[in-house]
Amino acid sequence: MPTGVRAITLPTTHYQTYLRRIGFGRYQIQLFILTGLGWMADNIWLQGVAIILPSIQQEMNPVRVEYATLALYAGLILGASTWGILADVIGRKLSFNITLFLAGVFGIASGGANNFTAVSALIACVGFGVGGNLPVDGAIFLEHVPWSHQWLLTLLSVWWALGQLFGSLVAWPFISNFSCAATIPQGQCPKADNMGWRYTFYTFGAVTFLMWVARFILFDLQESSKYLVGKGRDEDAIRVLENIARTNGKTITLTLEKLQSVPGGKVALKQYTTWQVIKNGLSTISLSHVKPLFATRRLQINTSITIVLWGLIGLAYPLFNGFLTLYLKARVPAGDSSTSTTFRNYSIVSSLGVPGSLVACLLVDWTRAKKSRFAFGGRKFAMALSTALSGIFLFLFTTSKNQAAVLGYSCVTAFTENAMYGVLYAYTPEVFPAPHRGTADALCSAFNRIMGLLSPVIKIATTPEIGATSNAADACTHFRVRVAILGSIGTDAPVANRGKAAL
Repeated sequence: MPTGVRAITLPTTHYQTYLRRIGFGRYQIQLFILTGLGWMADNIWLQGVAIILPSIQQEMNPVRVEYATLALYAGLILGASTWGILADVIGRKLSFNITLFLAGVFGIASGGANNFTAVSALIACVGFGVGGNLPVDGAIFLEHVPWSHQWLLTLLSVWWALGQLFGSLVAWPFISNFSCAATIPQGQCPKADNMGWRYTFYTFGAVTFLMWVARFILFDLQESSKYLVGKGRDEDAIRVLENIARTNGKTITLTLEKLQSVPGGKVALKQYTTWQVIKNGLSTISLSHVKPLFATRRLQINTSITIVLWGLIGLAYPLFNGFLTLYLKARVPAGDSSTSTTFRNYSIVSSLGVPGSLVACLLVDWTRAKKSRFAFGGRKFAMALSTALSGIFLFLFTTSKNQAAVLGYSCVTAFTENAMYGVLYAYTPEVFPAPHRGTADALCSAFNRIMGLLSPVIKIATTPEIGATSNAADACTHFRVRVAILGSIGTDAPVANRGKAAL
């Protein structure tokens, strides 16, 4: 039996049996925190770039400050593609450990840049590092928990929401107290008087680096046993399961014969050194992990719809959130548009993402008609509901005439879109087979970033060079409404894993 096929069969038999015996314990709790920190870092930098745009615009006066966002997404695309595919070729562990190191180092360096070109280049490097977090972290967490706790993958989106909240709370005092006055013309703001955004990036970079320290030094990460099974490295997989069991205070008696006691389970194994694994993996990068994602009609439909869904949401999300601080400053000129008030409102909006993620957890496995083809509940229902509501509230945002309305609609939008992302993050890794999960997640994440790359292009095309105006906010947000509602195409996905183990 081909390696990829046996890896799909085994998890539903002996592999899942032993994961269930190991249970959810200390190892999984630590892994939940560390993978969550990775998701948190992803949104810290996404929102961090959005947060500093007004300050960079005032100090450096670039032709279009949106190019910084463009650079970030270029890095995210390359990072998502590289680290996700490498996770299937040479293992999850390397990608998991190195991504935050790169993001932390380049994040600190970007705070010291003296011109807009350098800032944008370093931000792109941050994106390359942090871009691998979503496809890799979700896969490695899912493959270390029993199916009874797969719902925690949705709960990981709470960390994503916390990333935005953390970013806004850190930036608030720095940018409010260490930025040029709004009355100073753009390009005439000296660096010494505008250190707030730099302090913000230094803090983001240092925190991201500490996350890497926690991953690489403090935590004994085990390679994904499901990945090892898929590669035919059953003995290594057994050692991993035994180590996880010991961490949880349990023991298992798993032998190679038991693990291979399914039809086609025995495969002649060849021992390789770590360097040989890396060398062989890199030399055989091809479509071998892509073709199986389209092997059957069911997989073709599922893979295509899931990738398209990621792309639509990837375009919609940054059209609004990527420039939210600009919108909050310019949307209601008659109100209090001070920097402090802008960041106060931004922090309030960010805090609403946390309950949105919690609601997503309740929805993904809830159903009132388990045998019905159109069960009311589950992942597809939650996805359709959250995307549609996001579109509705964003449309209402464009009609707001005062600061209270702007803040209110921004808050409910943050709630619904974080619920949307929570379901999306849970659904995607579950519906792809383990041997090709990293590649599938990489394709989804990369297409998400590619479409996100269009958001600053649309912003540039619909706004004057001087920045965001109310009409600009309307143009971008109306476009986002259309995309968000189109996201309900996810209800047509043929695979729904409610109450089932991941493939």
